[in-house]
Amino acid sequence: MSLAYWSEDKSQTSDVFQEPITKPVASQHILAPPTQPVPPPSRAIQGSRETRLPVDTMAAISKYLTAKNSSIAGGVLLLLYILKQRRRASQLNCKKGSALVQKNDKEGKKERAAVDKLFFLRIYRILRIMTPRFLCMETGYMVLIAVMLVTRTYCDVWMIQNGTMIESGIINRDSRLFKQHYYPYIAVIPVIALVNNLLKLGINELKLRFRERLTQYLYDQYLQGYTYYKMGNLDNRISNPDQLLTQDVEKFCNSVVDLYSNLSKPLLDIGLYIFKLTSAIGAQGPTIMMAYLIISGLFLTRLRRPIAKMTVTEQRYEGEYRYVNSRLITNSEEIAFYNGNLREKQTIHSTFQKLVDHLHKFIFFRFSMGFVDSVIAKYIATGVGYLVVSRPFLDLSHPRHLHTSQSELMEDYYQSGRMLLRLSQALGRIVLAGRDMTRLSGFTSRIAELMKVLKELNAGKYERTMVTQQEKDPGSVSAKLALVPGSGRVINADHIIKFDHTPLATPNGEILIKDLSFEVMSGANVLVCGPNGCGKSSLFRVLGGLWPLFGGELTKPERGKLFYVPQRPYMTLGSLRDQVIYPDTFEEQNRKGISDQVLKEYLDNVQLGHILEREGSWDMVQDWMDVLSGGEKQRMAMARLFYHKPQFAILDECTSAVSVDVEDFIYSHCRTVGITLFTVSHRKSLWKHHKFYLHMDGRGNYEFKPITEETVEFGS
Repeated sequence: MSLAYWSEDKSQTSDVFQEPITKPVASQHILAPPTQPVPPPSRAIQGSRETRLPVDTMAAISKYLTAKNSSIAGGVLLLLYILKQRRRASQLNCKKGSALVQKNDKEGKKERAAVDKLFFLRIYRILRIMTPRFLCMETGYMVLIAVMLVTRTYCDVWMIQNGTMIESGIINRDSRLFKQHYYPYIAVIPVIALVNNLLKLGINELKLRFRERLTQYLYDQYLQGYTYYKMGNLDNRISNPDQLLTQDVEKFCNSVVDLYSNLSKPLLDIGLYIFKLTSAIGAQGPTIMMAYLIISGLFLTRLRRPIAKMTVTEQRYEGEYRYVNSRLITNSEEIAFYNGNLREKQTIHSTFQKLVDHLHKFIFFRFSMGFVDSVIAKYIATGVGYLVVSRPFLDLSHPRHLHTSQSELMEDYYQSGRMLLRLSQALGRIVLAGRDMTRLSGFTSRIAELMKVLKELNAGKYERTMVTQQEKDPGSVSAKLALVPGSGRVINADHIIKFDHTPLATPNGEILIKDLSFEVMSGANVLVCGPNGCGKSSLFRVLGGLWPLFGGELTKPERGKLFYVPQRPYMTLGSLRDQVIYPDTFEEQNRKGISDQVLKEYLDNVQLGHILEREGSWDMVQDWMDVLSGGEKQRMAMARLFYHKPQFAILDECTSAVSVDVEDFIYSHCRTVGITLFTVSHRKSLWKHHKFYLHMDGRGNYEFKPITEETVEFGS
């Protein structure tokens, strides 16, 4: 029998016994007794004598491949590898200890992707999320996969033994032996097909359930409070969360399940076939194969280390490429007005080219590793398999075959060879599984980094490149002000907004106003004015809890009693009713006791009652961002404000596309229903609706004063 190459196909969902079954038939005259007269040597016998020398050489080599010698050689190589690793680690520690140069924080805290202790700790933490309890559906599918893998292993052994007897019956022309084993083979085919497809079912269901668990957990963290905003606007460690939450999660879950299935069956096969082969050809053969597994596995794992880093880089470039394409779709109108298609084309092409260049390098590296894998895990292993399987057959004095017939000898060789082939395939899959594990470490690193950032953001911590005031003006008073994000105190109280010695600063530490102090009670509308970049929007982001406090105290109502209406209102996906009650749901509307008739009054107050008549129903679903004009969207946002009735509302140029008479009615109605306003606007017509004004000059100064008849109104 010719020992087949190791298979690189790692899938455990292939059918049992797909390789062709071949067996050579020996000439009967070779077994002639030595006492008979020797006939004249034929051409075949002369050829066999000419090839006797290589056979004797292989037998001599096999004689030295004992279990003791193989174990000693494997142990020496393993010891040399460990000593080399320890010496390299000590050299790195010495370099780190002597280095006095401080690295950039972002580089210093960059997550490393490799198959090491940290990788297994990350996998363990993530698996606890994907399998939250011992008794759950995920555990059940894992048990199903394990049972089906064990069943397939026993099917393999039965097929080897049964197939040997079928072919023995064919060669010996024994119809009774043939029928005795052929009919069971036909009967067991449905069972084997069922086992294979149950294995596929378990693998696919486990992938989906792992993805469902992990996705729900990550989105619970991502959409908790303002974390989704902070990740994109405060923290700069993750630039493409959409890529991580969708594609990377899917690839991670698929890789984990594939690795589980690709490792479980080879490990079962190794245990079973070692037991079978030990009784057939002795313990030396399996020992040699296991020694080869350890040596080649350590060597290939070392060579594959760059795959993890390349995988992380590939996913980052994929995310950047998706991001520039989504920006083009989101800002298509603005780009069209600027005729910026050629500039955007250049940006997209440069981003895509960066991805392509990296993929070219990755493909070439995988080609190189594929070459090494093929040589080590297939061809050299085949040579080791020849040496192992040939030992008891080429050694003429071996006690196992001293009194066996030619037919028994071939059956023993055929069965042992097939089991050794299966053992070789199992060992090869384990060696090649290191490639999948190295790639999995890249996905694990990205998922672990996302989980770490989400946890820190939910705890109020973020990392960002900070701007020091010494860089801008070393002699300024602001340079002496130590900025610590989150060091301010927030007090929740109804019907009051009070800034008490609070520095107004951006998340990267740029100070806009060093010491901001003013107090507003319910019923006293405030007009906020000043040039662009003076800090108006920054004030509202701090007030809304989007930006951290860098000191002082801020007293304000709790979340839900402060409402923000931007210049470009957000229209959600859903019905016409959803646009008015957002972010409430229909059930929450009913719990508040607000009927659709009241919603109709809100639309009438902002002169949008015709939209309900035009659409015909509150449940009509449209793409409201396109259906409504700019002015209609601003008025819809004001109807949304009337529905929620907060204590305070921040109006950021939210009536710029609304006529003056409608704007006047909206502000009067807000006073009627008791909503206190913070307004950013450049219209002089709005001064009459406010009691105070807050003016920022853009140079760090401000004034907060009541509006009187002597106040000089500015605006258009």
